[in-house]
Amino acid sequence: MSCESDSTCRPGCGACCIAPSITSALPGMPHGKAAGEPCAQLLPDMRCGVFGQPQRPGFCGGLRPSAEMCGESREAALVWLTRLEHATAPAPVP
Repeated sequence: MSCESDSTCRPGCGACCIAPSITSALPGMPHGKAAGEPCAQLLPDMRCGVFGQPQRPGFCGGLRPSAEMCGESREAALVWLTRLEHATAPAPVP
């Protein structure tokens, strides 16, 4: 099942709470999180525990589900978001 609209997530996915890095503080992760690391706010049902709350980082609020990002499965979403993470990561400092 792909994302149904710009505001609906696939139940049980959580890819956007795992694949990207988050550089700002969030509840339970004062220094953010590394790419591929599950967010401390990822609930057992793979939903965000701070969705719609002021503690939710701006990065998370700006990430909107789309057919391209979500693909046809959770695995496809993880692959797409991981590629995006790698493509947008800052270059290492020599």
